[in-house]
Amino acid sequence: MTWLTRVFLRPTVAVFAASALLYLVIGCLLAVHAEFMLGDALSRVQSAQGVLFSRDPHLASIGFIFTPMTALVEIPLTAFSPWFPSLTRYAMAGVIMSSAFMAGAAVQIWGIGLDRGVPRWQRVAITVLFAVNPMIVFYGATGMSEAPFVFLMCWCARRLIRWTSTDDVHDLIGAGIALGLAYLTRYDAGFPTLVGAAFVAVVTWRRAQRNRWQTAFLDAVILAAPAALAFFAWAGTSWLLTGQAFAQFSSQYGNTAILDQVGGPAESGTRTFAYSAAELLVLAPALPVLVPVIVVLAVRRRDLEVLVTTLIFGSVLAFQVYSYAAGSTFPFLRFYICVIPLMCVYAFQVFPARGDLHPRRPGVFAVPHAMPPPRLRGVAVAATVLVALCLPVTAIGMESRSLSVQQYAVGALLPFDPQEGTDMDQQLRILESFGTEREMADRLDAMDLPDGSILVDSLYGFAVVAASKYPKRFVLPSDRDFVSILSDPAASDVKYILTVPNSGRGTADAVNRRYPSIYSNGAQISMLELEFPNDGADQPDWRIYRVLTNPDDATEPE
Repeated sequence: MTWLTRVFLRPTVAVFAASALLYLVIGCLLAVHAEFMLGDALSRVQSAQGVLFSRDPHLASIGFIFTPMTALVEIPLTAFSPWFPSLTRYAMAGVIMSSAFMAGAAVQIWGIGLDRGVPRWQRVAITVLFAVNPMIVFYGATGMSEAPFVFLMCWCARRLIRWTSTDDVHDLIGAGIALGLAYLTRYDAGFPTLVGAAFVAVVTWRRAQRNRWQTAFLDAVILAAPAALAFFAWAGTSWLLTGQAFAQFSSQYGNTAILDQVGGPAESGTRTFAYSAAELLVLAPALPVLVPVIVVLAVRRRDLEVLVTTLIFGSVLAFQVYSYAAGSTFPFLRFYICVIPLMCVYAFQVFPARGDLHPRRPGVFAVPHAMPPPRLRGVAVAATVLVALCLPVTAIGMESRSLSVQQYAVGALLPFDPQEGTDMDQQLRILESFGTEREMADRLDAMDLPDGSILVDSLYGFAVVAASKYPKRFVLPSDRDFVSILSDPAASDVKYILTVPNSGRGTADAVNRRYPSIYSNGAQISMLELEFPNDGADQPDWRIYRVLTNPDDATEPE
């Protein structure tokens, strides 16, 4: 047996390799074969592309609306896009990124079961059920930030669970690093950081016999410091470069502005809580049965591990429920994805903690796992069966347009689509999103244009730029001279301006803000050259205007 064979026979390597391959294959089928991509994933890939291949390449091209982790990971991948255009054109750089991270999440689920000492059959079963959960597969294959976020939350939960028994500072540091990276992936990580730090402080304070307050404070700082550093570094950098510390919330491109542009939140009041409850039940219908059992067993055993699981994953879910109720976010099923690892870890925790944790340096408050004879095997079997029964429920829920607005269109690619005949046209339009933008990119690529000759805002134009073979031809808001070029395109040798209607989200488009009438009449600076009605759902129609060197030549479009 070769060393390579021995490596791949290791359970963690096998779990990672099998999961990553599954997500990568499905991601290739969705992106390249079906040409289906999610806008946020494609936008991040274009941001990573801009760092290396824009006409003004610099690291700040990743932007400050989204947190930077996914784009930073994708930068090395987009470096190969000149030889493999699919990395950007079809967002395959994002697919590779999310495949690796979601496979890492499956490894962490396996590790939590190993640390707990659950029977091997249950560890294998729950890990497989997690890895093949339709929601996990979808977000492992589509390049979204959910994959790294789920991985980091699972990593944090595992390390903090270990710390409750080992009191090993290495476990506490690991959990803190996971939270810091999670904040750079999604802002949602701020809440579990606060909750986790409070938990660590209370546990340490209760265990310490001397210097309680100092010891508790120090442990809490160890956990929270990486996230605090990420918070101040990211906000400070954003403020220095853009004048806005939290562009996600205050920018014309942020969530608050988007909600205003589309007419405000879809729901309000108590209906938001009912909707969130429905989303949670679609993803984890076993929870109403598992939670009472887990609570009873945890109280009887004085099991802090269950409390860690509840606080880390539960705080993320509570934050999402509150955000939607407050009208500051969208009714997306993916925002509740952390309920899936929560359910899987609960299934492990019906079994008593028996694993040997092998800490690097046990702390003075270390409490080794007890080694009782196996009990509650029937309960463990029942919990595993419940998790298995959740998969078809989740798959059916993802076919619902009302509950799963971002995923349900994929059903049109399946041999037997429950929506067929009722909503097929809308599903096909969603699947065709960005097809018009790729057609525009091909048309522009065929023209013999110099660098910096096409002006467009990346609000909607990211899909055109990502699909183009010549990203240096585009002048984007991330370019440091964008404002001066926008003010006088002709003097800057801009040949064409890409425009969208000045309505809805188009009101935030920088070109529309500078020239409000440009889409309708050229704004006296340009003449209509081409028009592209959009085939994609919720995507704007495009007009390409040719910049006039002599404004007196401007005419109204027919």
